[in-house]
Amino acid sequence: MTDERPTEFQRFNLTFRIQHVILVVTFLLLAFTGWSLKYPEPALEYTGWWIRLWGGPKTAGIIHRTAGLIMIVDFIWHVIYLIYHLITGRMKFDPATTIVPVPSDITNAVQNMLYFIGLGKTKPKFARYNYIQKFDYWAVFWGMAIIGLSGLILTFPTQASIFFPQWSANWIWEVLFTLHSDEALLAITYITIMHFYAEHLKWANFPMSMTWITGRISLRHMKEEHPLEYELEFKGKPDVKNP
Repeated sequence: MTDERPTEFQRFNLTFRIQHVILVVTFLLLAFTGWSLKYPEPALEYTGWWIRLWGGPKTAGIIHRTAGLIMIVDFIWHVIYLIYHLITGRMKFDPATTIVPVPSDITNAVQNMLYFIGLGKTKPKFARYNYIQKFDYWAVFWGMAIIGLSGLILTFPTQASIFFPQWSANWIWEVLFTLHSDEALLAITYITIMHFYAEHLKWANFPMSMTWITGRISLRHMKEEHPLEYELEFKGKPDVKNP
């Protein structure tokens, strides 16, 4: 007889995965073309080849703005999708599954840090999302408010200029460019160091977690990384393998 007991848990549905793939692709395009546009001078030995790789400043600019608009649409789609699920009751607030920060995230962060420096004996028990994953998620909202809005204004300067008083004309565009550029640098640095390590490069996931593609997580990994969610979903069910 075939053993049909599950060994994996479906963590994300297809819609969430498509939204995430669009976010990943547009983010990478924005990061690569953004740096080429920030340093486009072909006379500079170490940056000229990068802007030429994207077809020159004009083509790189088109790619950059197109990717930015697609990312904004993807973000709006995600927000509307969440609101729809909340209104219809398909998604409900539960401290064990919510992406919303709760007080236990603070105590978990402190306990985790104490554990890593040897002052704590046990690791905290995380629910569906740990505090780092929640920070990753809500950072997108922060980024869309700063990078997305400033980028949208810089993409359509003529239309946006009607919202700015005449006395700000000498400095507002430089401020917007600085906000857009520096916040993008912060986002790129954080994603490259923190997000890629936490979700893909650490030993348990190396060389890459496939959850963002398949939406599934092994029960063993779930029990180790998200024990509270594991207990909520599978505690007392005899048909589930004990990882």
